[in-house]
Amino acid sequence: MFGKFLAFVLVSISLTGWRAPLSVAQTRETCMECHSDNSLTMTRNKKEVSLYVEDRILQHSTHKKLNCIACHTGFDPYEVPHKAKITPVNCLSCHNKALLKHPFHPNMVRAMGVDGAADVSCKGCHGRHDVVSPKTEGSRWHVKNLVQSCGSCHGTVTEHFLQSAHGQALAAGVPEAPNCLKCHMGDVARVHAGQDSVQLKIAQEKMCISCHIENPSVAGKAVRGSKFIASYEKSIHGAALLRGNASAANCVNCHGSHEMNRSFVPTSRVNKLNVQEVCAQCHASIVESYASSVHAEALHKGNMDSPVCTDCHGEHDILKHTDPKSPVSSKNVSQQVCGTCHASLKLTRKYGLSTDRFQTFSDSYHGLAVRGGAIEVVNCASCHGAHDIRRSHDSTSSVSKENIARTCGKCHPGANTRFALGSVHVSTAVKEEDPVLYWIATIYIWLIVGLIGGMAVHNGADFVKKIRRKLLIQQGLLIEEPVRHRMYLRMTLNERLQHAALLTSFVTLVLTGFMLRYPEAWWVAGIRSLSDNVFELRSWLHRIAGVVMVTASVYHVGYLSFTARGRQLFKDLLPALQDFSDVLNVLRFNFGVLREKPKFGRFGYVEKSEYWALVWGTVLMTLTGAMMWFENTTMSIFGKLAWDIARTVHFYEAVLATLAIVVWHFYFVIFNPDVYPMSLAWLTGKISEKDMEEEHPLELEQMRVRELQEAERREEALKETHEEDRPS
Repeated sequence: MFGKFLAFVLVSISLTGWRAPLSVAQTRETCMECHSDNSLTMTRNKKEVSLYVEDRILQHSTHKKLNCIACHTGFDPYEVPHKAKITPVNCLSCHNKALLKHPFHPNMVRAMGVDGAADVSCKGCHGRHDVVSPKTEGSRWHVKNLVQSCGSCHGTVTEHFLQSAHGQALAAGVPEAPNCLKCHMGDVARVHAGQDSVQLKIAQEKMCISCHIENPSVAGKAVRGSKFIASYEKSIHGAALLRGNASAANCVNCHGSHEMNRSFVPTSRVNKLNVQEVCAQCHASIVESYASSVHAEALHKGNMDSPVCTDCHGEHDILKHTDPKSPVSSKNVSQQVCGTCHASLKLTRKYGLSTDRFQTFSDSYHGLAVRGGAIEVVNCASCHGAHDIRRSHDSTSSVSKENIARTCGKCHPGANTRFALGSVHVSTAVKEEDPVLYWIATIYIWLIVGLIGGMAVHNGADFVKKIRRKLLIQQGLLIEEPVRHRMYLRMTLNERLQHAALLTSFVTLVLTGFMLRYPEAWWVAGIRSLSDNVFELRSWLHRIAGVVMVTASVYHVGYLSFTARGRQLFKDLLPALQDFSDVLNVLRFNFGVLREKPKFGRFGYVEKSEYWALVWGTVLMTLTGAMMWFENTTMSIFGKLAWDIARTVHFYEAVLATLAIVVWHFYFVIFNPDVYPMSLAWLTGKISEKDMEEEHPLELEQMRVRELQEAERREEALKETHEEDRPS
């Protein structure tokens, strides 16, 4: 009642025109004389609005030292009641920098903070008479209450944030944990329609980087380190964004904004079970293709080892598939992606997968081409597909029996159903999988061990015998019989040219062949470092050398057939029973059982065995090489198994031939103590009489007999000439 009476008095005074001193009207007590009445109201927009102000609240406000008219202006304080519409309170009259601190409320910026809706005026967040400084602990906008206060309007967002890694860290009191203002003080949210999308996304990325890379205390907590996070800018997504592509994914697109969480959290957007949906935002068709794959099928059954997008492509460091550094590039995908699972003994045993699939591919021609650095390569995805990989017994699979011809036909024109005759992933080590190849490899291995081992024993004994003899001569314990200095023709120019063609082609074939088989060998790595096109050059050199060897072989057959010396050469190289006994007798001699070494003619068992091994090897290597060279024809007629047999034989025969040349031929023409450092017969065509006596004594005796007979004939002819010239 007193309030109403006071109001009546003030109105009466106002009507009489009396004015109290201004200082009295400015005091809060004067205003509270009316506004402390909780029944004081007014009608606004046809609604009754209370004008009651609780003095107790004012006493705890940050503005407690201010008079009412410091905020409420634009009216005559002596006019009671006041005019119906007074100037709205404008906090900016004092807080002129407030707008710069509130970029997250653009409506407030546009309205200059004046009275209005909750997201426009200052009082919507900070209150009216109950304004408390954010620095005051327990206040609405103190850092500890900030999230809950924002949640009064942004409830769903706040709920997501509190469940996020950021929210949990903030609740745990982690000093570096962000709150709402930590992120939203920057221009990181779409707040108006005309905002530049690219600049917005870049700003979001920079905001994340400011903590996860630039703040050492935060960056050091990343499981994979700050370099992993920083790699985003060099990824295909980061590079596209910096080029101005607004559709390129940034941190928020993948991790979310308020719901960001670690990948092991089931609700995380980047959790293994959810990441496909994230990628589908941009790559919907690819994710749809993946959904029907064997990998997606396993994942849906709870196999968390089954790969998803990020397992193959990476996460922050995703590169374009054509980038040589990308794990899914054609040269890397087999080893760096498929091999990580299919070469893992742990995973293959755990899920009952074939343990040799990656190894058999790696050892195949396709795999070796990849490892060797071929420009055009075939990898796992070339046959199995990339995202829609299916089981081989699935009729829709690209590697099913029904589709294998079409799949192979992408690279092998004319491929037919016979391409499916034989295993795709062949192994010479497992008898149950490929018994034919297993037995071929096994027989060859035993043959190599037996033959090369026997050669090593034979040559080792010969070496020791000759070294001991040389030492005895040097010590004066053995007198070496003098031999006249005379040279004998061993190889004609024609024969030396044939040998040169054979030598160069054989060495080239060995080097280029083993370059393919062992692409990571140190000597191959050195050659490959010379050029990116080395593998293609290797392929051509191997084929050219093969043609040279075959051409030289055909010429040699003609030489043996159509020349007198060639026919005699062939006869002298034919094996004889004496050769077998000579082998035994030489061993007995070298081991000290016999006192005299067996004597050989023009060719002993050493040269004969080498020659006929060369003939056999050349025929076999030519046949298998041609089958491999013309693989389409081979597989179209005989099936893939025939090609695999040819490849297996070609490799092991090459190993046998190379070892035989090194252990057998090189010993007798280079490392043999009697000819070291090298026999020059292949260059000059001649050998000394001493070498003839040591290696070909029977031929030397025959030559001496022929020389003696020739000398006798000349002497008789000379006598006959003298008798005819004598006078009768």
